[in-house]
Amino acid sequence: MSLSRNLSEDELVQFAAEIDALRARTLADLGEKDAKYIRRIVKAVRYSNAAGRALLMASFFPPAWVAGTAVLGVSKILENMELGHNVMHGQYDWMGDPTLNGKTYEWDIVGTSDHWRKTHNYMHHTYTNIKGVDDDVGYGVLRLFPEQRWKPFFLGQPVYAVIFALLFQWGVAIQELRLGLLFNGKKSMKDFKVEFEPTKQKMIRQLLKDYVVFPVLAGPMFLPVFAGNFVANGIRNVWTFSIIFCGHFTQDVEIFSKSVLKNESRGHWYMRQIRGSSNLTGGKIFNIMSGNLSHQIEHHLFPDIPAWRYESLSVEIKDICKRYDQHYNEGSFISQYAQVGWRILRHAFPSKVKRVGLFPNMTAA
Repeated sequence: MSLSRNLSEDELVQFAAEIDALRARTLADLGEKDAKYIRRIVKAVRYSNAAGRALLMASFFPPAWVAGTAVLGVSKILENMELGHNVMHGQYDWMGDPTLNGKTYEWDIVGTSDHWRKTHNYMHHTYTNIKGVDDDVGYGVLRLFPEQRWKPFFLGQPVYAVIFALLFQWGVAIQELRLGLLFNGKKSMKDFKVEFEPTKQKMIRQLLKDYVVFPVLAGPMFLPVFAGNFVANGIRNVWTFSIIFCGHFTQDVEIFSKSVLKNESRGHWYMRQIRGSSNLTGGKIFNIMSGNLSHQIEHHLFPDIPAWRYESLSVEIKDICKRYDQHYNEGSFISQYAQVGWRILRHAFPSKVKRVGLFPNMTAA
């Protein structure tokens, strides 16, 4: 059963009005402090990237390899989460800075930004946790809710999940290509090649940068630099997988059927974003390194508001949820991760649906 109470039509209108008002007040307050913040993040990414790569060049001294790999990994996480992800949501479009434009920013992973803007920025954020519409629900590889039909294939998902975490940027890169349609004959190889071309070009550029150009520049340190880049990319993959899965697949997160889209009001939409997300408790550094997706609930309510404001917004959102009896799902990283791990293990096997009637106009998924 849902931990949240269904709201009457009048309550839904008031619920939405309170969240809309908070959004309007925040947008009206955007200004120089937000611009300074994101420019500091840009500098932090730039300098940490340079420091990590410089340390790797000195890998003849083993501690330099360890430090260089760690710093480069942190830099890649910061670029991916707090800079790339948030800029591409359009959080800083109001600044008019072409280098921070959500429609043109290209991030440092093998997946193209254009594909991400479609699969994540539009599909996932519009249809959050709706089975059969939001491809982020299991990414076509994992069964995380009993509402997803079980197949023997899922028996191996504990292994698939580990592989997926290690290669997460590659999974994101091919998500929009919908390989399942190619394998079952619903998409021609000719069409696939056309769709794959931009992704292929991005993959080649990223591989050349990390595994050819910088290692060659290192001369005799070719192999240590190659290995350092490989491990740094792996660190970023596992971290982003962990943050994203803890934001949507913890114990009390809900999944929805397509029926919720019928006559869905703004209040319903806000309610779905809250019930389909979960937060992580932590300090300032943890928030920054997660791209502030430690406040996934606030991110889903306000994806185009600068993410560094989510912590302060969460105070009022938590109060609104309490007054309207909406479960505000939050917990420590360890606790939420354990719940994700249990979902992956439990739903590898057949499981039955226990939740019904999440919204007044909704049936079980």
